[in-house]
Amino acid sequence: MEFSDLEKIRYEKIQRLIAAGISPYPTRANPTHTIQEAIAAFTAGENDPNATPIQATLCGRLRSMRVMGKLIFAHIEDSQARIQLFLRINELGEEKLEQFREYFDLGDFVEAQGIVMRTRTGEISLQVHDFRMLAKAITPLPAAKDEILDGQVIRHATLADPEVRYRQRYADLAVNPDVREVFRTRARIVRALRDFLDSHGFLEVETPILQPIYGGAAARPFITHHNQLKQDLYLRISFELYLKRLLVGMLDRVYEIGRDFRNEGVSFKHNPEFTQLEFYWAYADYQKVMDFTEEMLRYTCIQVLGKPTFTYEGHEIDLSKPWRRLELRQGLIEAVGIDINEHPTSESLEAAMRAKGLNPKPGTPRGKLIDGLLGDFLEPTLIQPTFLYDYPRDISPLAKSKPTDPTTVERFEGFIGGMELCNAFTELNDPFDQEARFLEMGRAYEADDEERHPMDEDYLRAMRYGMPPNGGFGMGIDRLTMLFTDKRTIREVLLFPHLREREED
Repeated sequence: MEFSDLEKIRYEKIQRLIAAGISPYPTRANPTHTIQEAIAAFTAGENDPNATPIQATLCGRLRSMRVMGKLIFAHIEDSQARIQLFLRINELGEEKLEQFREYFDLGDFVEAQGIVMRTRTGEISLQVHDFRMLAKAITPLPAAKDEILDGQVIRHATLADPEVRYRQRYADLAVNPDVREVFRTRARIVRALRDFLDSHGFLEVETPILQPIYGGAAARPFITHHNQLKQDLYLRISFELYLKRLLVGMLDRVYEIGRDFRNEGVSFKHNPEFTQLEFYWAYADYQKVMDFTEEMLRYTCIQVLGKPTFTYEGHEIDLSKPWRRLELRQGLIEAVGIDINEHPTSESLEAAMRAKGLNPKPGTPRGKLIDGLLGDFLEPTLIQPTFLYDYPRDISPLAKSKPTDPTTVERFEGFIGGMELCNAFTELNDPFDQEARFLEMGRAYEADDEERHPMDEDYLRAMRYGMPPNGGFGMGIDRLTMLFTDKRTIREVLLFPHLREREED
């Protein structure tokens, strides 16, 4: 290892500890309470004159320290709370107090034993009777900020540079409690979604991540190779086709929460690896799934945030009200002034776009042109919860056509905060129509186009056994977390987002 000057100083302290017979990395810790538990126990009996003093052994990272002659005030922090350590020569003796002053630095993990008490300034503290090192931090926690407490300057570690935060998430979590809270919120979101689906009779299942044929979405896959089988495999881009196979097998309500992988661009709302919820519901259609989505997200918001409202980028979002429902065609008329029903071919739509001063790429399929208009002009305006519904058939190869219009499918997407959150269909269950759609998509797109959907013969075989009519739904967990935590970029809600390599990495 190559050490900086500060790291060399800390490394020398490790050597001195070892020479003194003190392990800088002992095998075990022996906490009796978490910090939060110790504070709660003290608070509960504080006003009871007959209460037994709370003796506690607490563990945490050393976050601040100030020396005042024969006193040392310090703070340790665990994952949920922090407490002041009150170290006095009276309890510890001069040698032990000097040991703390000499060997302990911010960032070290500490075990401290003592009695929980309240200082004259009113702060709940641990009056320390003994302590030991649990893990010596060689690298100082990033940056620092000053805080004035009782007239004293205390230095605290902090970290603000997004680039460093994403690349060194372990340091980010260590010094930024609000970041830890983001990921606690994320865990509560997943738990609430599971609880809701389980309570409505859905079965959680697992489907293959490595797939011989990718499908279920329009995206470019990652490709890998199985050496023994001498077979190329794909990291899944969706759970859809496997979950719908289970409907054939008489599992009427199924869902999965897991990772999908798409070999696509990175942006504020895209990461190559992301978490998705998908469910499939026999005998339901997209209207029923719309109603269910409203109920599910309202429930999740209340469970996670304690209320059905939240703020995202300055907008108060209210999930207690019915979502706005807007036909895609009408939404595009309002946003761009183009009626897609009047332009049934890509050539006609391309000409209409040019007449509006837009510059579409020549030869782009009609479906991709429509998707571009939606993403560029309509989506950013959909701040309050909105369902866009009834999509063109040529951008929805797995959705069922409307009985009154074979060119339009029963599909909706949900939008909040100017961002797509979820996507759902009345699912196609006619194997002949599905085969025709696969063939049509193969002809409409170039072989290397990421929108091209491959033929899946086994899926068609499953459909031929009979698939019940059903409604399907997919939602990005990362995007829902962005909304509930008011984060603009997906990198803030992924523990380890994908980043471009740097030369020094």
